[in-house]
Amino acid sequence: MAELAVPLATRRVVALAKIGAMPSIRVLFAFVLLGLSLSLVAPARAEPPKTVFLEELTWTELRDQIQAGKTTVIVPVGGTEQSGPQMVLGKHNVRARVLAGRIAAALGNALVAPVLAYVPEGSIEPPAAHMRFPGTISVPDAAFETTLEYAARSFRRHGFRDIVLIGDHGGYQQSLVKVAARLNREWAGGPTRVHAVEDYYRAADVDYAQALRRAGFRDDEIGTHAGLADTSLSLAIDPRLVRTERLRDGAKFGPADGVRGDPSRSSADAGRAGVDLIVDRTTEAIRKNLARR
Repeated sequence: MAELAVPLATRRVVALAKIGAMPSIRVLFAFVLLGLSLSLVAPARAEPPKTVFLEELTWTELRDQIQAGKTTVIVPVGGTEQSGPQMVLGKHNVRARVLAGRIAAALGNALVAPVLAYVPEGSIEPPAAHMRFPGTISVPDAAFETTLEYAARSFRRHGFRDIVLIGDHGGYQQSLVKVAARLNREWAGGPTRVHAVEDYYRAADVDYAQALRRAGFRDDEIGTHAGLADTSLSLAIDPRLVRTERLRDGAKFGPADGVRGDPSRSSADAGRAGVDLIVDRTTEAIRKNLARR
């Protein structure tokens, strides 16, 4: 059966050479052709996919990467909520995915799970907090925590040793800590750990605001939701997240619009400080957590 892998024309050349029907120089040339033919029919070795995103891999590619040492998985948590008239509802999900990808690339041994986009956002009936605005999606704390828990159990089953939880929204940070603590108690003595890395949100919420103050922006501009800090961070990550024309038309937004702060002077340049702080601080925190194992 191995003979079938060699092209028919090449087999004929070899046969002629065996019976002396070809001069020696032509025999040599024939064997060169034979080598080329064999190289063409040999299967090419697949290159590892150049992505850190788990959902862009096949199951066999993922298996191979885990076996090769990529045993850290980052679980980015976003949220679907109103962010003023100038920002899209999915800003947290886009930011969490992009920033998690940069953190994974910096770590070198990590992959990124799909973003968890459904998070606690307040009471639905009666509507509270962001649920007062169309497009916000809220789930109960218990449902959210159970989803995180069973995602982590799945990753443990597949061979990941370090499961990192990061969140782009402030409202559920304690749920991340709670789930990590519960699973670590259960898995004590085993090889797998869950890490709730609060440094990600602390960098976005505290350190980034301090950097903006040093750059000359006021607290009433920076804000706490959909203000200059929030909007600039989104512009730096993906300008499509922001309706920039709404920032330049002179409109003044306030709490009734879902805005706490003044986004009118927002820019990608201002947001890049936040991107760098989040990636650097989170990467450093993850490395420290892994070193303590």
